[in-house]
Amino acid sequence: MRRVHRIGYSLRRHVTRSDFEGSAGYWNRRYQLGSDSGAGSYGQSAAHKAAFVNRFVAEHGIGSVIEFGCGDGNQLSLADYPRYLGLDVSPEAVRTCRGKFAADETKSFKLVEEYAGERADLTLSLDVIFHLVEDQVFADYMTLLFDAADRYVIVYATNTNRTTPLDRAHVRHRRFTDWTATREGWRLEHQSQRRSPLRRASFFVFART
Repeated sequence: MRRVHRIGYSLRRHVTRSDFEGSAGYWNRRYQLGSDSGAGSYGQSAAHKAAFVNRFVAEHGIGSVIEFGCGDGNQLSLADYPRYLGLDVSPEAVRTCRGKFAADETKSFKLVEEYAGERADLTLSLDVIFHLVEDQVFADYMTLLFDAADRYVIVYATNTNRTTPLDRAHVRHRRFTDWTATREGWRLEHQSQRRSPLRRASFFVFART
């Protein structure tokens, strides 16, 4: 318990410092300190996301999935995908996932910088967008997310520019549908009405036109 307290204190101090290292640096440091992907990847929130995506994969005959921002793999442990590639900016997260799923030949993991143009029926962004605090990082991420998808993109995030006093340096909410509205060849097919109690996030499903 004492170690967990020290980790929590270190992370709070890290994300409020004026020399914040940026989104990639924050997450790699977080995993190095022994922390995890956050509350959204555990418990009821994780179960809610898994139920939605697993049902979508089954109902739409999805054969392959690429997730941009796989984190520590706890959310993935609830997933039921025929074939999966997880990418993350954190070497520590990728090492963790490779170890956790070493016996599962249907899953592979890479650093985002190692991405080599792989494509899938479905690409996923779960609880990632509101952690992309830099404008260029956000734009590059969204482009990659949609370019890699052959049929569908599922985003689980908030969709507002509103900030709150509780937001740390590693959180920036965005109305990301302003970006997707300019993306040709895609349409917003579905937006779930049920939102996460943690961040008021919901599912957005985009389909190729």
